[in-house]
Amino acid sequence: MADEIEGLKFEQKHGKSRVRVGRIWRKEDGNHFFVEWNVNISLLSHCLPAYVRDDNSDIVATDTMKNTVYAKAKECSEILSVEEFAIELGKHFTTLYPQVTTAIINIVEKPWERVSVDGQLHQHGFKLGSEKHTAEAIVKKSGAVRLTSGVEGLAVLKTTQSGFEGFVRDKYTALPETKERMLATEVSASWKYVFESLSNIPMKSPYFTEKYLDVKKVMLETFFGPPKEGVYSASVQSTLYQMARAVLSRFPDVASIQLRMPNLHFLPVNLPNKDSPTIVKFNDDVFTPTDEPHGTIEASLSRSWSRM
Repeated sequence: MADEIEGLKFEQKHGKSRVRVGRIWRKEDGNHFFVEWNVNISLLSHCLPAYVRDDNSDIVATDTMKNTVYAKAKECSEILSVEEFAIELGKHFTTLYPQVTTAIINIVEKPWERVSVDGQLHQHGFKLGSEKHTAEAIVKKSGAVRLTSGVEGLAVLKTTQSGFEGFVRDKYTALPETKERMLATEVSASWKYVFESLSNIPMKSPYFTEKYLDVKKVMLETFFGPPKEGVYSASVQSTLYQMARAVLSRFPDVASIQLRMPNLHFLPVNLPNKDSPTIVKFNDDVFTPTDEPHGTIEASLSRSWSRM
């Protein structure tokens, strides 16, 4: 929130971070559904007097924000996605408090997955998975909204069908060119939806949960290629672009996507000594994993009319 004070521009917001909440829905058929969310809230509001006149009368206490997360989770009697919960919180803060103009709700969902025992899904048993589902809802008092979904920590690796050639070489370059290498990365992706107002948001579950799974599936299919022959990657940059392009081509309700893909290295082992360049004959089958230092590749792709 921006104000002018004695010719100076003053911007402020306040909120509550790392509010952790777990929610169980128990169904009549005996199945339990469970989510764990880490919620971050930022409010833009007219509360300048708190900064300049010691007047806290317009401040929404951050402890109140924390309590609201738990109360709203309880009110959600039906299973809902992390995106839907973020929107509900944003609507609450911008509707209940006249001084709040914008609510920014950022949530990370911990990847609890239902376990299978003897080939059957367990009714109330869960194990912790890997990648995390993320969501951000920016909700304005006017009803305008910007909704973003994402995934963090999606670790992927292929043992062939990757190379890196033709890059700039100078006196500092030691990296050899290759047509054959392992490719590994940990994908962080976020995609913004086309919806611009609360009235246009599809609030029927499981719309956003299914979209999250579908987008992730398209990215993985693009990274790996067909099961037997795979697909060649000329660089992480090339693969990143193909993944982003595939998402926008497949999903018209996605306006833009941002990807970050660090290059996690698996270096072929070589054990030389002063008498022999090779103690053990390796044939690109034993590697040293390392992610320090690592290359960092990130880019965004959007439709020409999209506001990033």
